[in-house]
Amino acid sequence: MHLSHPQDAIADTSCSATTIRNRHDEWTRLGVFAQPKQIALHSYDRIVGLVLDQIAVDGSITKAPGGGEVAGRSPVNRPTEAASTLSVDGITFRDMTDHALRLLRQSRRLAELAAFPFNFDLDRAAHGHVEEVRLASGGPLETVAGDDTGGTYFVCADGSVLYADSEGAAGIIGSSVDETLELVIGLPGWRGYTRLSPDDGEEKILACVTETEDEIREYYGIDEERAELRAALGFPKRSPVELVGRLRAALLRTEPDFVLLNADEGCAYDRIGPAGPPLWEPVLAAGRADLAWLREGDRTAWREVAEDPVRRRITLRAAQFDRAEDDLELLRHLLRHETRSSMTDELRLAAVLVGLRGDTGDLPLLLEVRETDFDTACGLGGMPEPGASADELHQWARSLDESMFGTDPSDEPVSTWTALARDQGMTDLARVMLIRELDNIFMDQSRLRRPEAPSTLATAPLRDLARNFEELGDVTQALRAQRLYAALQETAWDRASARTTLARLEREAGRLPQAADTLAAVRDALATPGDDSLRHWQQVNLGRYIAEEHYRLALALADAGRPEETRALLAAADAILGELSENAANGVRELAERTAARVREAG
Repeated sequence: MHLSHPQDAIADTSCSATTIRNRHDEWTRLGVFAQPKQIALHSYDRIVGLVLDQIAVDGSITKAPGGGEVAGRSPVNRPTEAASTLSVDGITFRDMTDHALRLLRQSRRLAELAAFPFNFDLDRAAHGHVEEVRLASGGPLETVAGDDTGGTYFVCADGSVLYADSEGAAGIIGSSVDETLELVIGLPGWRGYTRLSPDDGEEKILACVTETEDEIREYYGIDEERAELRAALGFPKRSPVELVGRLRAALLRTEPDFVLLNADEGCAYDRIGPAGPPLWEPVLAAGRADLAWLREGDRTAWREVAEDPVRRRITLRAAQFDRAEDDLELLRHLLRHETRSSMTDELRLAAVLVGLRGDTGDLPLLLEVRETDFDTACGLGGMPEPGASADELHQWARSLDESMFGTDPSDEPVSTWTALARDQGMTDLARVMLIRELDNIFMDQSRLRRPEAPSTLATAPLRDLARNFEELGDVTQALRAQRLYAALQETAWDRASARTTLARLEREAGRLPQAADTLAAVRDALATPGDDSLRHWQQVNLGRYIAEEHYRLALALADAGRPEETRALLAAADAILGELSENAANGVRELAERTAARVREAG
């Protein structure tokens, strides 16, 4: 008998999670579990007994209404800073915005009705969620209720309610606690309707709701309880179709603003309900609008879009996936202006879109673009020379299009969309896309296998993810990506380089002991590399980089008041500096002297 397990985890084809939950609640109400408990306690007392000479009977109770060190930390409720109460002048968001929730908190009868049979239990809020969580956006969370499956209802800063189950999925289910209560009272089987849509039609929705509620009624009543609770809370009677529509609209708001993360590991919860539109759609929206404007022939649009580097790039991406025969002139216009940004993917894309027309009259323009600067000359190498035929121009453009671009936005690398999202200020959207991509790699590292060499991994995407997270200011996710990247390196050189970067990130995140351990692993790699890739590390920038990070961490340790660790690391840094070539060492000496002075000052 699994009394503490989420029902979804133990359900199978012989007994659904709903049936398990219903029977558990019914048996609890009837006192079925109380008798076995008493029998067990009585049997233990008869067979084992209490060893009174080993029991402390003295003790004390300290009142700590304000918490703090006296109260200690509850082993059950492990709140994070993000899960603290949201308040303004002592008045919580839930008090300000949710009338029904105040009534539940004031009336034990109403609170008990909400808890059973509608599974919105205020008392469970004290226990917190099954694990520490936080929002990817960094926004605050407040726990207001839980249910008997281990799920938790959180209030976000804007009042929206985020439901997180115990199996790693979460979603917004209401714009307020009141709206959420209307949902759970009106649709007690709401978790079975998260894939429904108003587009499914009234008949299908009503049939699904009727089937679920008839099953519930086999075990306990809901109709009189629902009527009583609705009347007491002042809720109107809404049709299941309307409530399903509201649920779906709420769930679609989950990303990117309300993505829930495991606080320790940083991985994202799965999304409850509909997947929603692909995340590249909002990234392309402005570009599609500008492309339509350009096609109207408005010269103001041609000037404004072409002179704005962000709008220009997004418009070119929109043109990549919406190719029209009449776009050649506007593509030429955007191509000329994109040279201002030197060599970009969008410059190459614009050249390809122009070249695909096979008009040899465009060769002078394409060659002029290629010769803009050294980078464009390299990036557009292989372009047909003057005198080339239309077929040669088309073949060049088609080859690049097939290898680098194409017409399906879902085939584009995630980095394309995250870069464009960041350019438009869609920071949370970019972060969510990157976290999902990192989670996918953690779950399936075969995604990194090289098609031409399946036995090896292409780890550069992890390095890029770490850099992108760092640029977003999300050091926690940058550490996740860099840690995995370092672990997957095959040569001693790559391991030493990746771990040195990892140590820098750990230092910048304030994780000084971890950074010291990581640098110790770097020194081990230098001492016993296992291959010959590090044979010249003393003469190149890698040696200088390693020495610099040792000195920077020593400074951080000194500032943190850790003298013994500081001196040990300074000695290791000086040893590395002593092995560097004269040229490599010259770039580190000033930092080494400053660090030594700081250590002497710290005593």
